[in-house]
Amino acid sequence: MADNCMSAIAELLDIVRKLRSPTGCSWDRKQTVESLCPYMLEEAYEVADAIEKNDMNLLEAELGDLLLHVIMSAMICEEGGKFSLEDVVKSISMKLVRRHPHVFGKNRGDLSPEEVEKQWEAIKASEKKEEGFFSSIPSGMPALQTAWRIQQRASEVGFDWPDTTGAKSKIFEEFKEFEAAMENEDTGSQKKEFGDILFSIVNYCRLLGFEPEAILRMSNTKFMKRFTKMERILAESGCSLAESDIDKMEDAWQKAKLL
Repeated sequence: MADNCMSAIAELLDIVRKLRSPTGCSWDRKQTVESLCPYMLEEAYEVADAIEKNDMNLLEAELGDLLLHVIMSAMICEEGGKFSLEDVVKSISMKLVRRHPHVFGKNRGDLSPEEVEKQWEAIKASEKKEEGFFSSIPSGMPALQTAWRIQQRASEVGFDWPDTTGAKSKIFEEFKEFEAAMENEDTGSQKKEFGDILFSIVNYCRLLGFEPEAILRMSNTKFMKRFTKMERILAESGCSLAESDIDKMEDAWQKAKLL
């Protein structure tokens, strides 16, 4: 099985090299790691979408697309004399061994998932010698995911609510502060306080054991599907969205919820 996998990867490498060659594809040839970055992020989200849908056929295809971007970016760096795909593979292999001393080290032991995560972050911090506790969190990550990761990291050193009660109360506390800012008609304070509400909701979500980015995607999908059903119901009654008032849309929305 391992031989088959290596053979398949070797074939993919040959294909990508052909695409990047002078006689290959002009689009592939002109790409840089910078130009490919948005597409790689898009492919990562499509992988997440396939997982959310529990569609294994789709997941297989999307993982392939993501793998292509990893190989293409590594090959571009190799062409520029930076590093090769082999360097990438060796680097991650060494990192996995280094950050799992309880598996590969002398003092082996069975750690809980939480203990493993704390150990990983501690080793990571010692390796990078980063300034600031949160410096390992990517600045380009979506804000919702960033908030969740910030709170997750803070909890690793005990800076956390003992249970969900305090986190839930914090949401209402922040909402009162937002209402006070609304009364004062202070736009700057309104934005700040509303941001605090969102941050508190993410924290409550985390303590409930939910991953906010994933469950918000679920709600987004549910809304779009229901809205599409509403649009179809309106069309069947001879109305378009532009021709419908809020009462007609609300009636169709309620019907869509039953489908």
